[in-house]
Amino acid sequence: MSRVGKKPITIPEKATVTYKDRHLTVKGDKGTLARDIHQAVDLTVEDGVIRVTPIKDDKPSRALQGMTRSLVANMITGVSEGFQRVLEINGIGYRATVSGKTMVLNLGYSQPVNFDIPEGIAAEVDKNNVIKLTGIDKELLGHTAAAIRRLRPPEPYKGKGIKYAEERIRRKAGKTGTK
Repeated sequence: MSRVGKKPITIPEKATVTYKDRHLTVKGDKGTLARDIHQAVDLTVEDGVIRVTPIKDDKPSRALQGMTRSLVANMITGVSEGFQRVLEINGIGYRATVSGKTMVLNLGYSQPVNFDIPEGIAAEVDKNNVIKLTGIDKELLGHTAAAIRRLRPPEPYKGKGIKYAEERIRRKAGKTGTK
């Protein structure tokens, strides 16, 4: 049995949850999120608590129970508190600026890279090299952060590139001269 899936999800006072015809909608202070629920699991919303139960007692249904519970909990956290992801740019001359819904990144290429920020994600740049992404959809936020990181992943010799703030880059020793 899924240990994560068995945990009930408490609904904050500021959030409203509607579940009808396998479609879940969560509304809160920050916005609204909606998701279709898989046929292998069912949700019960009562007394300010959401419970996820598998329809059958087989391994795929129990796996989907835990995943669905995590997705629903992330939806509730997103509309009530929101999520944030921080990226750092390391390298001489590497910097970022935001203008409207476009982020312009100078990453050592011959031309600056223009990155379109998706709808629902807000970006801000501090000190030209710290990118703060915020949004209510954790999945979209993670995809956006990964797409920005993919433009210039950190390299192991000098540590140049875009990395997550909590990420540690394992550095390699460079070449040594022989005499």
